[in-house]
Amino acid sequence: MCSGKGKSLILVGFILITLEMIVSANPGFSVSIYNVSSRNIYLRWSKFSGAFSYRVTATPMKTVGYSLLAQFNDVPAVGILASLTPNTVHIVKVEAIDRNGIILAEAQTMQLTAPEIPVIDQAYSKLSNSITVEWTAVPGATSYLLTAQDGESVIETIVINSPGTVKGLKAATLYKITIRSINSGGRSFPSPSKKAKTVLAAPVLSVSSPTYNTIVVSWEAVYMAVGFSVSIMRSDGLGSMMKENTTQTFLMFTSLDPGTLYTIKAYAWNVNGIPGDDFTYNQITSPGAPSDVQVAFDSGLLSATISWMPTDGTLNYSVTAASGPSKLNCSTSSTSCTLASLQCGSEYSFYVVANNDAGSSKPTDSVSLKTVPCAPGSITIEEDSPGNLSVSWSNVGFGDYYVVFVKSDDGLEVHCNTSHTQCYFQSDCGFTYFISVFAYNKAGQSPLGDVFNYTTAPCCPNDFYPLFVSSNTLEIVWSPVRGAEMYETKAVGGIGIVLCNDTATICILSALQCNTQYNITVYSFSEIRGSNTSCMSKYVSTAPCSPEIKSVSKDDLSVISVHWKANNDEAIYIVTARGEAGLWHCTSSGNSCSITDLPCGSVFSISAVASTTAGQSLPSYNVPLETAPCCPSDLTITPVMQSVTNISWSFGLGAKSYVTTLESPKGQAKCHTLQNHCLLGCINCGTNYTVSLKVISENGLASDCTYQDYSSSACCPSGVKLYRLGTNGIRIHWRASARLIKYSTDLYGSKGNFTCTPPSGLSYCDVTEIPCGDVYTVVVSPVPEKGSKLSFCPKKIYSVTCSGSSVGMVIYRGKRSEEQHLFGWNQWFRQAASSLLRLGRELVVGKFGLVPSQKPPEITWTQ
Repeated sequence: MCSGKGKSLILVGFILITLEMIVSANPGFSVSIYNVSSRNIYLRWSKFSGAFSYRVTATPMKTVGYSLLAQFNDVPAVGILASLTPNTVHIVKVEAIDRNGIILAEAQTMQLTAPEIPVIDQAYSKLSNSITVEWTAVPGATSYLLTAQDGESVIETIVINSPGTVKGLKAATLYKITIRSINSGGRSFPSPSKKAKTVLAAPVLSVSSPTYNTIVVSWEAVYMAVGFSVSIMRSDGLGSMMKENTTQTFLMFTSLDPGTLYTIKAYAWNVNGIPGDDFTYNQITSPGAPSDVQVAFDSGLLSATISWMPTDGTLNYSVTAASGPSKLNCSTSSTSCTLASLQCGSEYSFYVVANNDAGSSKPTDSVSLKTVPCAPGSITIEEDSPGNLSVSWSNVGFGDYYVVFVKSDDGLEVHCNTSHTQCYFQSDCGFTYFISVFAYNKAGQSPLGDVFNYTTAPCCPNDFYPLFVSSNTLEIVWSPVRGAEMYETKAVGGIGIVLCNDTATICILSALQCNTQYNITVYSFSEIRGSNTSCMSKYVSTAPCSPEIKSVSKDDLSVISVHWKANNDEAIYIVTARGEAGLWHCTSSGNSCSITDLPCGSVFSISAVASTTAGQSLPSYNVPLETAPCCPSDLTITPVMQSVTNISWSFGLGAKSYVTTLESPKGQAKCHTLQNHCLLGCINCGTNYTVSLKVISENGLASDCTYQDYSSSACCPSGVKLYRLGTNGIRIHWRASARLIKYSTDLYGSKGNFTCTPPSGLSYCDVTEIPCGDVYTVVVSPVPEKGSKLSFCPKKIYSVTCSGSSVGMVIYRGKRSEEQHLFGWNQWFRQAASSLLRLGRELVVGKFGLVPSQKPPEITWTQ
C-alpha cells in the first residue's frame, strides 16, 4: 500500500509519460492543450471537413468522479472545460459530429489539472526590501508563486514551501500579496490577497575619525523615519557601549581610544515606533603620534635612519626630512626608516606621522641633524721643486678640519691633518700620486670628491754601461727606471751627435768612429711629464780600428811572419792563424809578429785584431796560407819479383801526389803517382839502395822525405838440377849467385813434401828416403837474414821413376805453368804505364825487359 506522497509521485510519472500522447482516429484531426488551472482546461482542435459541431469530454483518470461534457458548433476551434477536479489527470476527448449526429472523427489527450488554490495565513516585513508570507500547503503542489504588487509594479518569486519571502521591494511601502500553487500540469488561480508594508530602510552612515579620540557619524534622511538610534563600542568587546537616540542626522562620539577599531550600529523608526533595518559600520580611530624619535646618521652613505616607538592601530608611518624647500620622505610599516641621498653640508629637521585608514596622527616634534660637509673643491697640486708637492683647496661649509690622503702607485699612503687649506708632501721621481681631500665635522667625513693624480718626472737611468763595444757600434744597456715610457740615448763625440730613441732598456749606437771616445747620456721620458733633462752622462770609447795586414812571409817550414799597419793608440795586436788543425796566435804592440810550430799539410786564414781597454776591433781581412804537405809516417818496400819491388806508404796530410826514388851506383828507379803505392822495376838483386819520397801539395808546395836505405833481395840461383843419389836419395844442385848465401830447397809431391837447408856457401842439398814414382816441384830460394824466404824463384818439375823398389830415372819435365804468367806481368806493366801517361803523369820503370821464356825441351840427367 502506497502512501499519499508515493501515489502522487506515481501519478506524476504517469502524467509525464502520457501527457503528450494525443490519440486520433483520423490523421487529419487533432487536439492540443494551451492552458491549465486548478479546475479548468483550455484546449484547441483542428477543424474537420463536414463537421457540424464538436463534442468535448473530460473524464478523471483512476479517480472516482463524473465526466464533464461540452458541445461546441463548428465555428470556434477552442474550448474551455471548467469545474474539473484539481490536481487530477483527465482524459480529454474531442469528437467531430455532422448534422445527423454521426461522429466523423475524434481525437483525445491526457492532462493534469493544477493544484488547489492556497490560502495565505499571514504576511509581514522584517527587512525593508522584503515581505515574508506564511500559508497552508495544498496537495500536489511542487512549488508556489508569491506575488507582491504595488500599483503597476509586480514582483514575483517562486518558493518551494511555507514560509516564503518576496525580495527586491521598496522600503516603507504597502504591497498586495497573493500566492499560487504549481505542479507539472500548470498553476492555480491567485489566492485571496493580503496587504503588508515593508519596514523603514537603514540609514547609510558616513563615518570618520577627525582626531585620535573622536568619531563623527552622519547620514541622509530616511523615508518615513521620525527618529534614529546610533550605538558604538570597541570591536574587541572591551569597554562599554555608548548609545544615542536623535532626530538629527549627525552625531559625534568623543573620549575614544586612539588607533582602536569601533563597531557602529544605526537604525530608524516610524511613527508607530517600529524599527527599520539596521546599518553596521566598523571605524578605526586615528593613531596617536609616535614617541621617542631617534636619528642615526651614516656619513659614508649620506643616509639617516629614523626610529621610534610604535603606536596602536597604525598601518604605516610617514617620515619627512626637511631642509629648506627640499624634502625627503619615506613610508614604512615598521618602526624605522632610512632616508638616503641626503645632501652634504645641510641641516635637516626630521618628524614622523602615524597613519591608518582613519587618517594621520599629529607630527612628532622635529629632530635636527647636521650632515657631513661636502667634499672640498678647487684642488690644485704643484711641484714647487723636485721632491716637494703642495696641495691646496677651497674652504667648505660645516667643515671643522681637513685630511689630505696621498697614495703612491706602489701602495704607500701618507696623510696630512690640518685646519688650513694647504698641505705639503715629499715625492719621488717616476711615481704617480693619487690625492684626495676630505672635510670633517662631528657628523663624520665628507663624501669622496674628485681623486686627482699627479705624476712626477721619470727617474734617470744612472747605471747604464756598454754591453757590447765594437769599432763602430756601442750597445748601451741599463735597468728600467720608474715612470719612464721611453728612453733617449745621446752620444756626443767624433764628428757629430748620434741619438737613439726606444721604449726598451737597450740602445745600439751604430755608425760611430772607431778608436774614439764618446760622451753618453741616457734620458728618460714620459708622456705626462716629458723628458728628465737632469740625467748624468758617462764617457765610453769605441773599440780600435781594424788593422790592415800588409804581408805574410814564411821564415821556415813551420814559421811565418805577419806584418800590418798599426793605426790605433795603445793597442795590442793579436794575429791568429785559423785552420782545421786549430788556432795559432802571436801578439805584439808593434806592427809585426811571428807564428811558429804551424803543422804541415794545413791551410790557414791569417787575420789580425787590435785590442784596447775599450774592446776589440773587427778582424782584418783574411790572408790565406798553406804549409808544405806532411811526409808519410811509414814506408814499406816489398819485393814482388827478383827485379820488381812494390813500395807503399801512408797518406801525407796535404799531399796531392808522390815521387818515389830508389837510387844505387848501378842506377835509379823512380815513380810519380797519385796513389800511396808504386811498383819499381829494373831492381838489381843483392844491391843497396837509397830511398827518398817527395810529397807535393795541390798548389805545388813540396816536402822532401828521407827514409832508411833498402837492400834488395839476394839473386835466385841458376842451373837447378836433380840427380839420383843412391837407391832412395836425390841431390839438388844449383849455381849460387854469390858466396856465403844461405839457400833453402823445397820439393813438393803427391807422396810428400821435403825441405833441406844446407849451410851457407854450399850449392847443393841432399834429400834421402824420397818416394819414387812421383812428380816433384823443386824450388831453391835464398834465405834472407831477416824475414821469410823468398817465394818468387823459379819452380821446376821432375819425374822420379822407380826401378823396382828403388829410385830409377830422374826426368826434367819443365817449369811450372804459373811461371808462364810472367808474360802477364809484363803486359800489366805496359798497361799501367800507358794509363799513367794518359793521366799526364810519368811512370819511370827504368830498364825492365821481362820476356816470356820459351819452354825448353825436356832434359834427362842420369848419374
